[in-house]
Amino acid sequence: MAKNQKLIVEVVDARSLLPKDGHGTSSPYVTIDFYGQRKRTKTAIRDLNPTWNEVLEFNVGKPSNVFDDTLELDVYHDKNYGPTRRNLHLGKIRFSSTQFVRKGEEALIYYSLEKKSFFSWTWVQGEIGLKIYYQDQVIPPPPPPPAPADEPKADSNADSPPPAEAVTEKPPESDPKQPEEGEKSKAAAEAIKEPDKEPPAEQPAAGDAKPNEESPAEAAPPSAGNAPAPIQVEKPPEPESAAPPPPPPPDNAPAPIQVEKPPEPESAAPPPPPPVPAKEASESQGDPPTESNEPPEADGDIVLEHSMNDWDPKSPEIIASVYGSVPEVKVAGINGPHPITRPAVATTNYTLEPQESISIERSSFDLVEKMHYLFVRVVKARGLPTNGNPIVRIVTSGSRIQSRPARRTAFFEWDQTFAFGRDAPESSSILEVSVWDPPTADSKSDLAGAKFLGGICFDATEIPLRDPPDSPLAPQWYRLERSGGHRGDAMLGNLMLATWVGTQADEAFPDAWKTDAAGNVNSRAKVYLSPKLWYLRATVLEAQDILPATHLKEASYQLKAKLGPQVQKTKATVTRNGNPSWNEDLLFVSAEPFRYELTLTLENRQAGGTVTLGTATISLTTIERRVDDRMVASRWFTFEDPEKAAYKGRVQLKLCFDGGYHVMDEAAHVCSDYRPTARQLWKPPVGTVELGIIACKNLLPMKTVNGRGCTDAYCVAKYGPKWVRTRIVCDSLDPKWNEQYTWKVFDPSTVLTIGVFDSWEVFQSDGKATAARPDFRIGKVRIRISTLETGKVYRNSYPLTLLTNTGVKKMGEIAVAVRFVRTTQTLDFLHVYSQPLLPLMHHIKPLGGVQQEMLRSTAVKIIAEHLSRSEPPLRREVVSYLVDADSHAFSMRKVRANWFRIINVIAGALDIVRWIEAMREWKNPTATILVHALLVMLVWFPDLIVPTLAFYVFVIGAWNYRLRSRDPLPHFDPKISLAESVDLEELDEEFDTLPSSRSADEVRRRYDKLRTLGIRVQKILGDFATQGERVQALVTWRDPRATGIFIGLCFVVAIILYLVPSKMVAMTFGFYYLRHPIFRDRMPSPALNFFRRLPSLCDRIM
Repeated sequence: MAKNQKLIVEVVDARSLLPKDGHGTSSPYVTIDFYGQRKRTKTAIRDLNPTWNEVLEFNVGKPSNVFDDTLELDVYHDKNYGPTRRNLHLGKIRFSSTQFVRKGEEALIYYSLEKKSFFSWTWVQGEIGLKIYYQDQVIPPPPPPPAPADEPKADSNADSPPPAEAVTEKPPESDPKQPEEGEKSKAAAEAIKEPDKEPPAEQPAAGDAKPNEESPAEAAPPSAGNAPAPIQVEKPPEPESAAPPPPPPPDNAPAPIQVEKPPEPESAAPPPPPPVPAKEASESQGDPPTESNEPPEADGDIVLEHSMNDWDPKSPEIIASVYGSVPEVKVAGINGPHPITRPAVATTNYTLEPQESISIERSSFDLVEKMHYLFVRVVKARGLPTNGNPIVRIVTSGSRIQSRPARRTAFFEWDQTFAFGRDAPESSSILEVSVWDPPTADSKSDLAGAKFLGGICFDATEIPLRDPPDSPLAPQWYRLERSGGHRGDAMLGNLMLATWVGTQADEAFPDAWKTDAAGNVNSRAKVYLSPKLWYLRATVLEAQDILPATHLKEASYQLKAKLGPQVQKTKATVTRNGNPSWNEDLLFVSAEPFRYELTLTLENRQAGGTVTLGTATISLTTIERRVDDRMVASRWFTFEDPEKAAYKGRVQLKLCFDGGYHVMDEAAHVCSDYRPTARQLWKPPVGTVELGIIACKNLLPMKTVNGRGCTDAYCVAKYGPKWVRTRIVCDSLDPKWNEQYTWKVFDPSTVLTIGVFDSWEVFQSDGKATAARPDFRIGKVRIRISTLETGKVYRNSYPLTLLTNTGVKKMGEIAVAVRFVRTTQTLDFLHVYSQPLLPLMHHIKPLGGVQQEMLRSTAVKIIAEHLSRSEPPLRREVVSYLVDADSHAFSMRKVRANWFRIINVIAGALDIVRWIEAMREWKNPTATILVHALLVMLVWFPDLIVPTLAFYVFVIGAWNYRLRSRDPLPHFDPKISLAESVDLEELDEEFDTLPSSRSADEVRRRYDKLRTLGIRVQKILGDFATQGERVQALVTWRDPRATGIFIGLCFVVAIILYLVPSKMVAMTFGFYYLRHPIFRDRMPSPALNFFRRLPSLCDRIM
């Protein structure tokens, strides 16, 4: 049915509008303009917080140069209510059509009103609540027209064609009042078109059928004498009679190629055909030969061809030279037919160069290298002398493959495409395509007992080269032959196929059978999308009418909520009146489409165990969605006994989907997307990142098959909700993919992750599929988008290192190409750096660290389950490895690495302290004197302190620009990770499961080692606490004499600073601190000695 798309705008209410009527109120109404349509709401009389709850519908038109796809909303004060003379403007909002969502995803959002223009002096305040979404409305079909009265008469005369005069002279009845000018122009147009029309061809006896329908003889393939009865074979015409002209092709078929036949001695000369265009004549030179006595057939997918004997006799030397230059080929012990070649004129531009010399053009695959393939598309066959399901075998470049059995319709259909690599050193110049009749339908590899039905040979060097955006090559009919050069053999049938040389950018490449993939169905490259995840917030308020299981004064109640595999419980509350109260928030992760229901179970906790009092089930489709922190209306749900269906009380809940949060599925420091769930809050993308996965080198064998090590590698890349998987290259330690993908970038501070894995989907062991085995990890690479320059192509090789319980292994190298393209303005792109990473709801109602990690673990499980149900599946271990699902596990190596990171961060401050000490020691007198001069300048001109510091930081940054790293994009560093110097026992502990699977002695040894480390941490924490308590002891009179000395000195310092200018005091202190070592004592300063004598609370700890 036809559908009409409409834009629905629900105007709910507004808040805190500006008074405009002179009495402290306003009478607002809303007008909305969209695509040339204007609608308005009713007027809310004298209300600054009006409520409309009106639904306005707009038709969604096609893209136009007149109207924009923007929605403009204005709020006005109605002049009919108040002393104003015109409608006063209260605010406006402009929306882009990209902000609108489909029905079911809408949510109530409050937008702040803005001024009419930037230069408007009118003050605007307030916000308006809207719901905007698209909705499809089904257009009912028109009623059928009434049947005419003379219908039987028309049916009886349907077989006889109407007279030509009636058809040509009868005026149209649909528009009897057409103006004369229109008739003249129409007649003139028809007169102009008439010379271009070709004379109609004579219709054969069966020409009464419609042009797009085939006769039974044309619909059925011709066959030999052993064909079944329903298949009819069209008889060739007698040689004494003239051959009838071919029937006209259907409307959707390509124009038939008409070739003038030489006159035969005993046949009448047919009328000359119409002239053939030059393009069609050039195409006819490459058509295969057919018998001269076989009439051509018309089909919607068939290009009519001519016979080899009907070729132009002016070029016999070309045919002879081509046939003489190709040796004969033996097919299954039978002398095969000669290779079919194309004329030299048509193939002069199709010379295949070596892969290294082919320049990479700027196209959708401009980041990777071109990989040339020989494509063979086998469509269908006709006239095969068999009743079975024949197969097609293709032999070229050392590859010998066969198609699946044919599907029997009016033809023998395969419709399969095969891609053979052209960069192999043993590439052959002959392409053999043969048709076989296997003895059984399930024969896949052995053709020993198969019957040879015919074959074709091509010269591979003459196959044309096609590179997108060239149009696909149309398949053609080729005559099957059994022996070379003999045209008088019995007809073996025709095979429709197409051959061309293309690249991985060809649209037929993704679904084609490939030589490097061994024909595995699941080895194709695929793109996956993560499900849309929501946070479901369930606020449990209270319950009423609860009857305890036992007659006690006090009862303990607990509410358990379950959403699929997620289970959460409230705290147990004790009540005496049967009305427990909790007021707790429970958060769940849910994915669209919603598969589960929220189940609430009320439990009564007793000494003997937990007793279930009642359950309530809530459908997720009935829960509203919000995008901010607005209040959600509470609802009551009834508890029922699952066995007796009796009333057991009710519970009050606040349920909503929080669309303002970003559901984390990755660690925060390597996240690839920070957008909230609600599409209404998405900001436009700032650019695109393009990734070209080129190849891997020197991979290690990951498994042993048939006594030989091999690797079936594939890559998976993740950015945001989009996952891509390359095809599986079978049995290769140096696989090449050369695939390119693109993602939209919404925040530059994100990370693109690329992982390499070994697949078990290709091979079988002991007759049992090994697809259930997990795919082995080979390594991964992370690329931060903010480190990429705009428009620059980074083509680098990265080492693939894998950390295992036995140490670090270098698994190989991966070559990738990355490019970031900015699509927004420079200022808008730089403005992104001032915005928060996470959405606003993470700052208004932040989630706890433990709760966030628990929700992230749940989200990873949901995504892994969703992607594992795809075809081909993206396995759970692949998803877990790319999102670092086990990054929160304890690791002594990471503890030590983080400690060294802290030391590296404070190293700058330590360098400054060492530099000051060097100035005090007067090791460089010139530098120390300059420091004294700088001190004098800063003391007497304190306004220069902040500018001097800023300029100093600028100089440091500019100097470090010269010393910046020239290495490729940063990746995993084993040195920073301490992966090369880690102890094997620590690695074994890091990869151990939780709970531990090691022996008791091993666990006891680990515990003792952890206790030793805990002693050091305990001492450091105690030192920090001691220093802080000594600062507190200065004024707390724990040591009366020390506190008296300190407050006395503070009084003296205050009097001095009151009497002496602060500049003099600062200069005196600076010169005293930088005095020469001959004026200093080697003992610690009195102030430091005084501070170290202050008491702390460490002596009170037991």
